[in-house]
Amino acid sequence: MTANELRRKYIEFFKARGHAEISGKSLIPENDPTVLFTTAGMHPLVPYLLGEPHPAGDRLVNVQKCIRTGDIDDVGDESHLTFFEMLGNWSLGDYFKDGAIDMSWEFLTSPEWLGVDPDRISITVFAGDEDVPRDDESAGAWRRVGIPEERIYYLGREDNWWGPAGQTGPCGPDSEMFIDTGIPGTPESRPGVSDGKFLEIWNDVFMQYNKTADGDYVPLKRKCVDTGMGVERTIAILQGKRSVYDTEVFQPIISKIGELTGHSYGTDEDRDRSVRIIADHVRTATFIMGDENPTTPSNVAQGYVLRRLIRRAMRHGRKLGLEGAFLEQPAEVVLKVYAGPYPLLEKNRELVLGELRKEEDRFLKTLQNGEREFEKMLPNLMKGNKREIPGRLAFKLYDTYGFPLEITEELAREHGLTVDRAGFETAFEKHREKSKLDTKQTFKGGLADRSEHTTALHTATHLMHQALRDVLGDHVTQKGSNITPERLRFDFSHPEKMSPDQIKQVEEIVNGKIAADLPVTIKTASLQEARDEGALAFFGDKYDEVVKVYSIGDYSKEVCGGPHVEHTGQLGTFRIVKEQSSSQGVRRIKAVLE
Repeated sequence: MTANELRRKYIEFFKARGHAEISGKSLIPENDPTVLFTTAGMHPLVPYLLGEPHPAGDRLVNVQKCIRTGDIDDVGDESHLTFFEMLGNWSLGDYFKDGAIDMSWEFLTSPEWLGVDPDRISITVFAGDEDVPRDDESAGAWRRVGIPEERIYYLGREDNWWGPAGQTGPCGPDSEMFIDTGIPGTPESRPGVSDGKFLEIWNDVFMQYNKTADGDYVPLKRKCVDTGMGVERTIAILQGKRSVYDTEVFQPIISKIGELTGHSYGTDEDRDRSVRIIADHVRTATFIMGDENPTTPSNVAQGYVLRRLIRRAMRHGRKLGLEGAFLEQPAEVVLKVYAGPYPLLEKNRELVLGELRKEEDRFLKTLQNGEREFEKMLPNLMKGNKREIPGRLAFKLYDTYGFPLEITEELAREHGLTVDRAGFETAFEKHREKSKLDTKQTFKGGLADRSEHTTALHTATHLMHQALRDVLGDHVTQKGSNITPERLRFDFSHPEKMSPDQIKQVEEIVNGKIAADLPVTIKTASLQEARDEGALAFFGDKYDEVVKVYSIGDYSKEVCGGPHVEHTGQLGTFRIVKEQSSSQGVRRIKAVLE
């Protein structure tokens, strides 16, 4: 079964069982500053899992693009990826464990759907602890559909518990489905042990508790189900492949890299690992730059992660003998492979390929600068008896000049030197701890805590959007938005820098609407009805069929997912703190409420 067939069957199955298909959202979380990227299918649905009604109803299904970079150093093995697609279905207070497990079982085992042999499936459920009892309800549901007791494993929180997203909030046990790969196991083999014998194919999360500030777990009145199935891993299992990289979503990319390098994939494990890293990273970079809210390489936030991915791919290209820029060609293959399910990538083709080209050129210059700096250090290094480059100098090359440690080691070897890798790691760890502290300070708050100030800034964004259209013209459309508890950031189409007078006009309009204490109202409607009523909605096919329309008095009307205040008088004083270029034809405003 191909990825395209799996996506289609999954959506078809759940739609036939009363689920509304909703669109996947951007890889850049619009109103959650706690993370850089959308990390799971449930991420954009947090407000609805917390109790807000979803305009499409209480049974939902979709495919969501996700990025996780926590395991970036593991990418290159047989299964880790930075970008992946997650199939998900949700119940918002409708069916619970029995319903979710019945549907999971039917989709997995029925010959009409995935047709997995029931004898290959094992299950894990939550074992219970001093706070929450064992999940006997899920275990009973699995026994009822035919799983024998010996293939039901009871595991702890590390394996079978989800949440809460913050210190408090909805959480609960999960139940995971594993496939026996047929690989000979060890006496320790069981689901949850990473030895290749059992692979997880699906996860049903049951949000049935609310964790309070006191650490108590109180049963929720409205229980929710959140399930997830990774596209890449599932097709690898269904196709009997050893690795996700052996499937049709990666093989054309790997073939192109082989064509460029002359390396025959499958003949040398070390070189194969470099090929897999390039294939993964170029695919992820293409999706980040081809997103609804495209990000370009930079030294901060998402742009920094993107830069790291591109440069890491280039380093592994060098290991395979590619000295110059080469990533455009495998990126073009990514665009072709995903043209059907993600047409937006093709629309953003020029941006994707142009930014790759620019970043590769920048990195080649970085390598030249680093090599020059290395040459300056060399005479002193050659004088020493130790014939070793101190870790602090290797880290300086890395931190100041962007010079990768692997290349410092390559150059060192050419001159009969070694690098104090332990010293480098120590310097790097100090830097990382400092960065973590900064990151924690930068990314506190977010959708999960739905703080009052974040909500107020969200409403102010709507007022500012309309005010920008009033002052600059109707060509102004939203290109991206990010809200933290401290400020709002808004990207919009406009060809030139705003004048001080235009900025002042926008501030005066917004503050005038705040002073008028306008009511904020909400209604649900079809997307076409919303547009017919004059609601702003600029993200094309990325909306669902039924949407929420927020009106602020008779001044602003916009399709949005919320949250919002009830009256503009709750907002405070609006002030624009910065107006700058974001990309060609796009300006960026940062503003605060005081």
